[in-house]
Parts: sequence; structure tokens; C-alpha cells
Amino acid sequence: MVGDLEMVDAMCTMLTNRAGAVVVSVDYRLAPEHKFPAAVTDCYAATRWVSENAAELGVDPRRIAVGGDSSGANLATVVTTMARDEGAPNLSFQVLFYPVTNMDFETASYRSNGTDYYLTTESMKWFWGHYLESEDLGRDVRASPLLMEDASGLPSAFVVTAEFDPLRDEGEAYAKLLLEAGNDVAVKRYEGQIHGFVTLCGVMDKGKQAIEDAAARMRQAFAAKASL
Repeated sequence: MVGDLEMVDAMCTMLTNRAGAVVVSVDYRLAPEHKFPAAVTDCYAATRWVSENAAELGVDPRRIAVGGDSSGANLATVVTTMARDEGAPNLSFQVLFYPVTNMDFETASYRSNGTDYYLTTESMKWFWGHYLESEDLGRDVRASPLLMEDASGLPSAFVVTAEFDPLRDEGEAYAKLLLEAGNDVAVKRYEGQIHGFVTLCGVMDKGKQAIEDAAARMRQAFAAKASL
């Protein structure tokens, strides 16, 4: 619903430099003017386009990752499952910074962190209410990927959560879902941090560290693909 390419430019630039990779930032359509699944459709189409135009972009089609923060991380998770189910593109990694994975406001982290820590329970309810045409769509796995029945065969993942984020528990639950389905997953909770700390990497040291950590894992994943 909110944000633009400029808002995430520092994060994308830092990830580009640290990972030594091309980063494509997708200006997907926003709600409420364009409700679910418009953003999902845009992000999957953009990912396919990158894969299909890899040579022109100077991209190795064997080493394509997706990622995002918050709602962007939600979209990244959905793109990976769509790519798996559609058979293209072949993704090798996903970076999920404090992802939205379920329309559930009753987790322990919502109860503990739902007020006073920047992102609130009320604001999340407001976001969900404007993103979806109806509340029942919150059960659609393209909106709440934590509800998917089959999480196997997905690319390796690095999941970042923040101690004082209402989304902390659903992010960690999603990492557990991926791990139990046999995927390669690393999850790291950054103590003392709030939602949005990675986007604020220009002023927050832990945000910079999270990008350093993500870039290191991305390089590892890409190196493994290059050796095949």
C-alpha cells in the first residue's frame, strides 16, 4: 500500500554492492487502487521477465534470487511458490526481511509488540483491509503463504526477523514451515530491533548488518549454483 522505489533504494543499493549482483527493484501496483492479487501478478511477471531477458541484463539465469521486506517479502514468498508450480523461472535463493506470511493478529509477537513499536496491530489490520477485497481472501495462500499445504521444492532462504516486531512470530513460523518441508533455510532474529530496521539501513547499524548477512548467504547460494 505504501512506499516506492526511492524508499528502498538504499537497501537495494547496499545489497547490490555487498552481494556483487544485479538487483532489479519492482515498482508493483499498490492497494487500495489495485487490490490483491495485482501486486502478486506484477511481481511474478517481473521475475519471469528478468529470467527471459537475462542476457540483456547481464544476469546468469541459473542464479536468480527474489527478496523483499515486510509486504515485499510476502510477495517474494509467493513468487517462489508460483515459480515452482509453473515450472519457471528457476529460482535459487530468497531473502525475506520480516515477512508478512499470515493474516493472524493473535500471535504472541502481536500481543507483545502490537503497540508502541512503529508497526502496530491496528495499522496491520488497516493494511490488510485495504489490500484484500474481502476478509476471506486472507486464507488464500497467495496472501497468507504460511497456510500452504506443500512447502517442498522451494529455493534456499534467509529469513530475518526483529525482536520487537508484531510480524516476528509469523516470519519464524514460515521459516519453520520451509525447513520442515526439506528446504535449506537460515533464520536470524535481530535482538532489540523493530519492524523496518533493514529499510533504515542508512542510519541503523543492525540494518546494515542484516544486509551484510543476507548478501553473504546470497553469494554462497550463487556460488553453489555456479559450480553445478
